[in-house]
This record gives sequence, C-alpha cells and structure tokens, in this order.
Amino acid sequence: MKAESLVRIIGSDFYTGIPDSQLKALCDYLMDYYGIDSKHHIIAANEGNCTAIAAGYHLATGKIPVVYMQNSGEGNIINPVASLLNDKVYAIPVLFIIGWRGEPGVYDEPQHIYQGEITVKLLEDMDIKSFIIDRKTTEEETAGIMADFRTLLAMGKNAAFIIRKGALSYEGKTEYKNENEMVREEIIRHIVKISGEDPVIATTGKAGRELFEIRDANGESHKYDFLTVGSMGHASSIAFGIALSKPNKKVWCIDGDGAVLMHMGSMAVLGANNPHNLVHIVINNGAHETVGGMPTVAEKIDLPAIAKACGYSYVNRAKNFEELDRELQRVKEYEGLSFVEVKCAIGARENLGRPTINAMENKKSFMEYLNGKDVKK
Repeated sequence: MKAESLVRIIGSDFYTGIPDSQLKALCDYLMDYYGIDSKHHIIAANEGNCTAIAAGYHLATGKIPVVYMQNSGEGNIINPVASLLNDKVYAIPVLFIIGWRGEPGVYDEPQHIYQGEITVKLLEDMDIKSFIIDRKTTEEETAGIMADFRTLLAMGKNAAFIIRKGALSYEGKTEYKNENEMVREEIIRHIVKISGEDPVIATTGKAGRELFEIRDANGESHKYDFLTVGSMGHASSIAFGIALSKPNKKVWCIDGDGAVLMHMGSMAVLGANNPHNLVHIVINNGAHETVGGMPTVAEKIDLPAIAKACGYSYVNRAKNFEELDRELQRVKEYEGLSFVEVKCAIGARENLGRPTINAMENKKSFMEYLNGKDVKK
C-alpha cells in the first residue's frame, strides 16, 4: 500500500512520532507533504513524549491525532497510555502506527527479537485494538478497519495499525543532509585512536557498527567496547554505571543526538553526580540517520550549554578534525565529567556491516576485560 493512501484513509491532519526504518515510506511522505510543521507534524524526543503531544492536540481540537513509532517504543508509551489516554482516566483517543521489528518468523537483529514477540500482546494489555497491515492488505480492507477504529476512537479508546516489513511504499526521493563536514565513521576512528585501551560504550545504531569495523580494520580486540544494540537513549547511563564501579578507568560514551534527546534527563543525573572518569561524546548530525535520516531538533538547541547547566565539569564543541583531536586529548587527560559535541554530516558507507559477534559474546568479553581477565577477541 502507498503511504499516501494510508494517510488519506486515516484522515487525520496531525502526526507526531519517532522515525522507524519499517515506516520509512510513511516518514518520507510526511516530510515531503508537511515537513516539520507545528500544526501538522512533529518529530518528538521519545514515544511517550509524542503520545502526550497527541493528547494535548486532542484536548485543544477534539480531533484524532496519529502517533507513529517503532515497536521498541511501546515501553515508552505504557505510562501515558495507561494513566492518561485510557478510557478509565481521560478517554483521549489516539491512533498509533507501529513498525513491527522482530516479527516472529522474520529474521531481524537480536535487540528486536523479544520485542517483536510481545508487540501484539503489549497492545492488548494496554487495551489498544490493533490490525496488521502487510504487502497484501488492500486499501478497501484498510478503509473498513479504519471505519471500525473510528467507532472505538469516538468512545475514547485507542487503536493501532501494525506495519509489517515492506507493507508501505512511497515513490518520492526524500533527501536528508546538513552542512557539516566530518563523517561519523572517521570521527569514531579518531576517538578510538585517543581512547586507546579505555572502555567504550557505543550508542544504538550505526555508531556501534562502525566502531566494530574500525576495531577489525585496526586489528584490535573488541573487548574494549560495549555495543548498545538496543535500549536507545541509555548508553550514557550504562557508561555512568560502569564509571562509578571502575573509578580507575577512563570510560568513554559515544552517543548520538537522537539518543540524547530521547532520555535527556540522564544528563542531569550525570552532572549532579559528576563522575571524574567519564567522557560523554555526542556525535550530532541532527538526524535519526540509522532509521532513515529524518531530522531531530538537535540542530536547533545548544547541547554543550545544556551539559554545562546540568553540571558537567568540562564542555566544548568540535566542528573539524583539528578541533576534535584537540578536544579528545584534553578530555583524555582531564579529571572530571567531560562533554564534547561533535558536528557531523549525515551519511554512512553503503557496505557497512554488522558485528560478527552476538550480544552475549560482546557482554562476556567486555565484562572479562573490565574485571582484569585476559581476553583476546
């Protein structure tokens, strides 16, 4: 089904969400048709955030809003769905569009497997009626289901379309780019050179994949790195937990702007505790690149100023490799919580691979390394 046909059938004029590769056709269409428009389309910080925005839209207009997201975001909507939207509380109707990663029987990455298994059940537990759209679903069938959904929505209940892989299409050629010069893979290569044998925690998405391939290319062990393949937005908190328990090790967190925005409150916790041995590097390309390139709000805000306000001891920004190397050397030697924003272009190698070790192997070798055991791989 064409993305524009789904939008027409739904008939809403307000969308808010978190981009997902399974929903790329829909996301690209919304960007081409609306762009980022406060009256019609908002990309939020996390899925709970967009659910609350949708609730506010309904309160102000009486209309039905649409929230789109990957199924990994279901956990973030449980609280606002159960304690805000539910018809036993305020009875605020919202239509969800959910990309189904990790669908049983369909190969996917390990972080999506369990989430895929419980996707439908979680919706049932939240009293959200759902319908699965696949490649064979017709516009007529979808229109019929939407008519049923409207009856539920009119009663203050919620409903969801679950989107299988390849179910939506869009023929537009949406391009996402910025004016920054540095490429993320080369930025990470510079970080690896300075961090040496310090532990590195990489955020969700392509950053971890690039880190893995850089280690391979350098002939270095992967034991130094924890690849946060899921749990978007929590890499800095993982790094904080490690830094607290290993005060004699310099701990590096390679983060992304979309991840930082998703759970920005963690920066306040880091700043208030001010671990002396943690380096927080945010590679900011102003985009959710791993899932298609749709923009974040990070290009419009001052992340270093936020870090400083949160209590980070050292804060700076790098816009080129000369500045980057200078900042990396400074934070390597600095005693105190450090923050460096690195301005980055959008884009990655088309042949970028995935780690050839699984999540459990990564965890085991990383833990053994942290605890002084000899790990070669």
